[in-house]
Amino acid sequence: MSVEQELINGISLAVMALYGAEPAVEPVSLQRTKKEFKGHFTLVVFPFLRMSKKSPEATAEEIGAWMKLNVPAVRDFNVIKGFLNLTVDSSSWIGLLAEIDAEMDYGFVEVGDGAPLVMIEYSSPNTNKPLHLGHIRNNLLGFSLAEIMKANGFRVVKTNIVNDRGIHICKSMLAWQKWGNGETPESSGKKGDHLIGDYYVLFDKEFKKELADLVASGLSRDEAEVNSALMNEAREMLRQWEAGDESVVLLWKMMNEWVYAGFAETYSRLGVDFDRIYYESDTYKVGRDEVMRGLRDGVFYSREDGSVWANLTMDGLDEKLLLRADGTSVYITQDIGTAKLRFDDFAIDRMIYVVGNEQNYHFQVLSILLDRLGFAFGKGLTHFSYGMVELPEGKMKSREGTVVDADDLMDEMIGVAKSISEELGKLDEMTKEEAENTVRMIGMGALKYFILKVDPKKNMVFNPKESIDFNGNTGPFIQYTYARICSVLRKATEQALLPVVLKVDTAVSEKEENLIQSIADFKSVVKEAGEVFSPALIANYVYDLAKEYNQFYHDFSILREMDVDLRAVRLVLSANAGKVIASAMRLLGIEMPEKM
Repeated sequence: MSVEQELINGISLAVMALYGAEPAVEPVSLQRTKKEFKGHFTLVVFPFLRMSKKSPEATAEEIGAWMKLNVPAVRDFNVIKGFLNLTVDSSSWIGLLAEIDAEMDYGFVEVGDGAPLVMIEYSSPNTNKPLHLGHIRNNLLGFSLAEIMKANGFRVVKTNIVNDRGIHICKSMLAWQKWGNGETPESSGKKGDHLIGDYYVLFDKEFKKELADLVASGLSRDEAEVNSALMNEAREMLRQWEAGDESVVLLWKMMNEWVYAGFAETYSRLGVDFDRIYYESDTYKVGRDEVMRGLRDGVFYSREDGSVWANLTMDGLDEKLLLRADGTSVYITQDIGTAKLRFDDFAIDRMIYVVGNEQNYHFQVLSILLDRLGFAFGKGLTHFSYGMVELPEGKMKSREGTVVDADDLMDEMIGVAKSISEELGKLDEMTKEEAENTVRMIGMGALKYFILKVDPKKNMVFNPKESIDFNGNTGPFIQYTYARICSVLRKATEQALLPVVLKVDTAVSEKEENLIQSIADFKSVVKEAGEVFSPALIANYVYDLAKEYNQFYHDFSILREMDVDLRAVRLVLSANAGKVIASAMRLLGIEMPEKM
C-alpha cells in the first residue's frame, strides 16, 4: 500500500471516529504540500465541515491530532486555515523506498493477455517528399503515447498509413518523367525520399512559371489554373493510375520503393517503429466501395455531375465531397477504407489518430460518416490533436522547399552535441566508438525532449540552439544526471559498498524524504499521462526529479558517508532515482548514456 493510500484510509477512519460519519470517497483526496509549507501531503478539510459542524481550522486540528495518535505513518501535522498539512514518518518513506527498489519496472502496469487493445496511428507520410520537422513531432508524440499506454497496461498496435497515391504523388512522378533523365538514388547519391521531394519542388516551380505566363497573356489566375497544361497532365496521370495503366503503375511502384527505403532509414534514426503499415493505394478502394454502398443505401447522395456527397447539415456541419465527378477518391474516402480494414484485422477497443489540429474537422466528419455507414466503432474514434511546430523564422512550406528536413535536423543536432560535448570535455575518456554513440544519444535526446516537453495541444517553436544545454530543462541535463548516478553506483560497486540492507528506522533528512516522495510520484504521473495523452507530463516530471536529485547530490555525501545505514539509504535512493529517470525517458523514446 502506498503512503498516500495509507493516509487516505486514516482520514476516513478519523472522520468516522470523530464525527460518526463515513466520508464519501471523493472528498478524501490529497495533494503534495506546497514547498513553502512544512509537510508532505495536504488535505483540504472543507468537504468535512458539514460533518464536524466546526470551523475549518478546528476541523483540521481534530483530524490531524487523531491521525498523529492513531496512524503510524503520520509523524506530525500543521494547519494553515482550512488546509491540513501532514508530515510522514521517515520509516514509512524508507519502507516505500524498499518497495520501489523491489520493483524492476516501478510505475508500470503489467500488460495481460486480456488487456484492452489500443491502436495508435501516427506518422502518415506522403511519398512525394521526405519527412520534415512537423513529421518529427508527430512521430515522437505517437511513439511516446504508445509507450505510455503500454505502461498503463494496454495492449498496443502501432500503425502507419502511407499516403502513396493522389495528385501530389503524380506531381513528383510527372516532374521526374519530364526532367529526371533517368536519375536514381544510386546515380545521384541521394536518399530516395529526398530525390522525389526535389521533383515535387521542381513541379511547383515549373507550374508557377506556367501560371505567370498564362496570366501575362491575359487570363485570370483561376483561368490560368484551369488551362495549365502541366496540372492537367498530372490530373490525367492520376486518372491513368486509378484506371490501372501499366506504365504509370510501374513508374509509381519504382519511385515509391525509393521513398520507402528513405523513410525506413529516417524512422530507424528517430527510434520509432510500427507493428502494421497500411497503404492508401490499398485502402482507398475499400473506402470507395463503402461510399458506393452508402450511396445505394441512401446514406449519401449523388449530384448531376456524378460526384458523391454526404449531407452533414443535421450535425451542424456542411456537405462533404466523398467521390469526385471523375470517380477519383478524396482523403476521407481513404480513411473510411483504412478504418474498416483495421477493425477487420484487429479486435480494437480504442482507435487513436495522432494528427495535427488542422485536421480537427476531418476527424469529426470521419466519425459521423463511419457511424452512418453502420460501423459500431464510428463514434469511439479518438483524434489526438496536437499543435503545429514552427521555427523561429516562421512556418515551413513543402512545395516551396522551405521545410526543415528531418535527416538534416538530426545531423545538425548530433553535430551540435558533439561540438558542445568536446568543448566541455565530456568525451575525453571515451573510445571513438563510445564518443560517437554518446553524442548521437545526446543530440537525439535533446531533439526529442525539447519537442515532447511541450503540451501537445500547444503550437511550439523549435529552436535547436536552446535544446542542447547541460544546465537547463533539456534532455542533455537529464541524461547527464543519469550518467552521474551511474558513476556513483559504479564507484560503490568498485568499493564493495553494494549490495546494501535498508533499515526502516534510519533517520533521514526532509530533503531525502522529499526525494523518495518524488520518485514514488512516478506511478501517478504515468497513469495521468495515459489518461490525458500527454508525454509532456512525463517529460516535466523527470526534469523535476533530475533537478531534485542533483540538489540532493550536492548537499549530501553518499560514498563518503560513515553511517552505514544512512549510506545504504542514499545508495538505494540514487539507484531508484536513476531507475525511474531511465524509465521515464524510455517512455519518451530517449536513450540514456551511462557515461558523459
